This record gives sequence, C-alpha cells and structure tokens, in this order.
Amino acid sequence: MLRIGVLGVGHLGRIHLKCIQGISDYNLVGFYDPDEKNATKAEQEYGVKRFNTIKDLLSEVDVVDIVAPTVNHYELALMAVEEGKHLFIEKPLTQTVEQAREIVRLTNEKGLKVQVGHVERFNPAFLALDGSFIDPMFVEGHRLATFNPRGTDVSVVLDLMIHDLDILLNLVKSKVKQISASGVAVLSDTPDIANARIEFENGCVANLTASRMSLKQMRKIRFFQKDAYISLDFLEKEAQVIRMFEKDDPAVKDATNLLEFQTPKGDRLLQINTPEIESVNAIQMELKSLATAIQKNERPPVDAEDGLKALEVAYQIIEEIERRTASRESE
Repeated sequence: MLRIGVLGVGHLGRIHLKCIQGISDYNLVGFYDPDEKNATKAEQEYGVKRFNTIKDLLSEVDVVDIVAPTVNHYELALMAVEEGKHLFIEKPLTQTVEQAREIVRLTNEKGLKVQVGHVERFNPAFLALDGSFIDPMFVEGHRLATFNPRGTDVSVVLDLMIHDLDILLNLVKSKVKQISASGVAVLSDTPDIANARIEFENGCVANLTASRMSLKQMRKIRFFQKDAYISLDFLEKEAQVIRMFEKDDPAVKDATNLLEFQTPKGDRLLQINTPEIESVNAIQMELKSLATAIQKNERPPVDAEDGLKALEVAYQIIEEIERRTASRESE
C-alpha cells in the first residue's frame, strides 16, 4: 500500500482527501496546509492527521498530492522530488513553462511517476469514446463558467481552457503550426474570456473559447472529421457519435442503428450512436491510476510531459493575447 500525503486542503484539496480515503491502494497519512481555517476544517471533516511542516509530511509518505495554488506547484514539487516522492499535481503543472520543463527533467532523472490533474481525461463521456477512430480535422470547444474568485490567480487560459487543450493535444497527433488568439480581462488582472484558433501541421484547426464570465455553465467540445462527427458534453456527461459508412464496409457487419442515406456519391449508411456512459468518480479514478502506474512501473495516463505540452500551448495563447492587447492599446 502506498503512503500518500496531501499538500493543500482548500475546496479541491478536501475533495482529494475524501477520494483518497476510498482508494484501497493508498494509505492516507495526512496533510499539510498553512491556512488555519482550511486545516481545521479538514481535520474535523475527515479525521486526517495534520502535519506542522512539509518536511515532516514528506518523511512519512511515498506519494505527494499537490492541490495548492498554482503559484506554489513548482516549489512544492521540487521539495517532493528532492525526497524521491512520486507526484500528483493539479493542473496546470506549474506556473511557467520553464518550471514545468525542470519538473519533467528531474522526475525523469529520478525515475519518479508524475500525474497531472487534467481530470477531463477521466470524464465518463470521454471514457465512453472509442478514441482509436478519432482523427479530427476541425474542433470546436466551449468551456464557460460563472465568475468564481477562487480561480483568478491565473488567466482563464490556464484555469479553464487548458482542460480542452489537453484533450485536443491527446487526440490530434500532429504538431501545432500556428496560433491566433484574443482575450479580455473583465474583473481580474488576467483575461477572463479568451478565444484561440490553433492550426496543426496535418491541417486540423481547433477553435476554443473559455470564459469565466458566463451566466451559465457549459463544457462542450465537437470533433469533425472525414465520415464522422463526435460531440462531447463534459458537464452533462453525454457523448454522441455520428459515422458514415459505405454499404460494403466490413465495419458495418455487426453494427446497429444504421440508416440509409443518400449522398451525391450514392447511397451510404449513417450510424447515430449514443455510447453508454458509465458513472465514475473522475478525481478518484485519476488518483487511483497514478497508484497503478507506480505499482506496475507504467506511464501514468496524464504524465508530466502531457502537462508540459498543454502548458506550452497555453502560454503561446497567452502571449498572443498579450501581443494583441498591447497592439490595441498602442493605437
């Protein structure tokens, strides 16, 4: 059984405590949080030991779960890595790309497992897809949220859009060619709404919008490709796959929900499929998957290099927004 400790028990950190208590692979040793209110609440709600220093906690664990503010990720990760501890780090991996690269380098050198909390990879709607056939040429994503001061220590790109960037980079097997973006800081010091157009070398184009200024919640992404359309609703946990087949395609032999469809190239078969969604606890699943990776010496599902790739693209978007904003203000 792996001994695990949590660094940071704010709102999300306490959710992690509860999830870890339900994973048989872990022994939850305790937590550290300098905030007296957070620490007291965690002790009372979950009966978990509170450590007085990070060093004390590190001396008693094998795995560290970092659920602190993004600005603290790098410092805490370095302390854990120096002590040879495996890591779970909430997204984004670190505050800067340079910090993320350093974490990747150090953990690779020491043979440590790192998983980044891009939780949408474990969303039931995403898990229901057979990703093997997904090869999108156009992607459209909308991630909208009501304003919450809790996430405003970073740009909406790092707070919200980065979820969709991780999904996008996981599915589009090509390098980013060009990025254009715009954004506006409405209530924060950093953009609260942003739009990015990402072009890949294979011709795929993605248009992503993220906002924390919406009156309603939305987390949807759609993929368009030759002979297929895939729609994911991360919020409602729903997926829909529409595919078109030739009549003599072997793939339709045992297929269901087929309709004949007239096209300029002749009759084809249209399949509308709503995959069955299995109810899962995504946070608990991602935490458990790290334990499995450590025990089997496998690559975690969302490792530090994945976290770095998402962060690199996120900062390209942020830099483009800053360039555009500076240009507009200088006019």
